Amino acid sequence: MRVDELETPVPVVDIDRLEANISRLQSYLDEHGIANRPHIKTHKIPAIAQMQMDAGAIGITCQKVSEAEVMADAGFNDIFIPYNIVGESKLARLMALAKRVTVSVTADSAYVIRGLSDAAQRAGLTLTVLIECDTGAHRCGVQSPQEAAELARLIEELPNLNFGGLMTYPTSEYTDSFVRETRTLLADDGLQIERVSGGGTPAMWQVHVHHEITEHRAGIYVYGDRLTLRAGSVTLDTCAFKVHTTVVSRPTPERGILDAGSKSLSSDLHGLDGYGYICEYPEAKIYALSEEHGHVDFSACERKPEIGERLTIIPNHCCTVTSMFDEVVGMRGNEVEVIWQVTARGTVR
Repeated sequence: MRVDELETPVPVVDIDRLEANISRLQSYLDEHGIANRPHIKTHKIPAIAQMQMDAGAIGITCQKVSEAEVMADAGFNDIFIPYNIVGESKLARLMALAKRVTVSVTADSAYVIRGLSDAAQRAGLTLTVLIECDTGAHRCGVQSPQEAAELARLIEELPNLNFGGLMTYPTSEYTDSFVRETRTLLADDGLQIERVSGGGTPAMWQVHVHHEITEHRAGIYVYGDRLTLRAGSVTLDTCAFKVHTTVVSRPTPERGILDAGSKSLSSDLHGLDGYGYICEYPEAKIYALSEEHGHVDFSACERKPEIGERLTIIPNHCCTVTSMFDEVVGMRGNEVEVIWQVTARGTVR
C-alpha cells in the first residue's frame, strides 16, 4: 500500500530517518562513554524500543508504572522509572514489576522514600532509588545538594533500599556543580554516586560537556518535532514523524480546514507560533484547533491548497500526538512497511 492511500489523519514515521536518528545518538553517546537509556514515552512502541536496544542502549526509561508493565510484558528487563511513586496500589504494582525485571526509580522526598522502603520490605526485595535533583526545570527534584545528600543517607539507612545515584531533567549548566557538591557532602558517609542520569533531546548534542553525566535519557530524538527543530537538535531532513492530513474545507480564500484537530495534533505551544509546521506550505499558520478541525491561515502562501489535497505536518510535540493514536504507520519511500500498535498508549498510572 502506498502512504497516500491511507485514510487521514494518520501519524507516519519514515523508517530510514528513524533508524538514522537512533544510530546517530547512540554513536555520539558511545563516542563519549555515556550510557544510553532512551525514554520510550515518545513512541510507546516495543518494536522501536527494541531497535534502540539493538543499537546499543543499556536499558529503557518509562515514565509510569503502567508504561513499564507494558514494556516488561514485551520482554524488556532493565527499566528506569524516574517518577515519584505514591500510593499503596501503585507501590504494590511496582514491587510485582520489580520481581519480574530489573527496576530503578527516583524520589525527591522522605515521604516517597519511606513508602518505597515499606513496600520493598513487604515484597522481600531490594529496590534501587536515585534522588531527583532540580537543576533548573523547576518541576520535581530536591532544591539543593544538601537535600540530596540528606535523602541519600536516608535511602542507605532504611531497609530494602539501595542508593543508586542522582537524576535530573533536563541536563543543564547547573548539573555538574550540583553533582560535585553532593558528592563532597557524601564523602564522609562513604556513599558513592556511581550513576548520574541526565535527560532531554533539545540539548542532547551537548551532553559530553557535562562530565558528571554517566547516562542520558532522550525520547523525542527518534522522531523529531517542532520543539526540537527550534532547539536545533534535529533538522527538517531528520524529522521522522509527521501527521498526514487532508484539506476538507476552504471556507474563504485565505482559510483552510484540515481533518486533524486537537485530537490529532499537539495543543502544546511552548512559545511556538501555531500548532504545527506544514511541510508543503511553510508560510501557513495553524492558528486554532477544534477537536477534529485544524484551522489554517494560508494568506501568506503564494499558492493555496485545494480541497482534497493531502498535507504533512510536523507537530509541535510528538509525544502527545503518539498518545492519541492506536497505530503508527512506518514507511520506506512512499510504501507502507509496517503498522505498529501503540502498545503503551494510555499508560498514565
